[in-house]
Amino acid sequence: QVQLVESGGGLVKAGGSLTLSCAASGNLDYYVVGWLRQAAKNERTVVAAITWSEGRTYVADSVKGRFTISRNYAEKTVYLQMYNVIPEDTDVYYCATKPRGAAEYTRWGQGTQVTVSS
Repeated sequence: QVQLVESGGGLVKAGGSLTLSCAASGNLDYYVVGWLRQAAKNERTVVAAITWSEGRTYVADSVKGRFTISRNYAEKTVYLQMYNVIPEDTDVYYCATKPRGAAEYTRWGQGTQVTVSS
């Protein structure tokens, strides 16, 4: 059973950088690992995702050019690198997994808060 633990959130000034980490346990073959964010009562939206086996990536248009996603296959960790952050990036960020082809993410980490000050 997949378990996910996020780390790396915190307070950062606008224009700065931050890297979030998602340490996973369990078998991730044929899974997609995504980073999603949620502000208050809003829906969680996908920021970036990566297929575990092939390393194919997706980055949402809203953060393209500023965020990247990568994985360390041996350490079973997925990273979200955030550059040139803006106050609108303030959210709780979640790491989650879903089987490839599935519509919904099914396993979630506990979330990590990112706050960008202006």
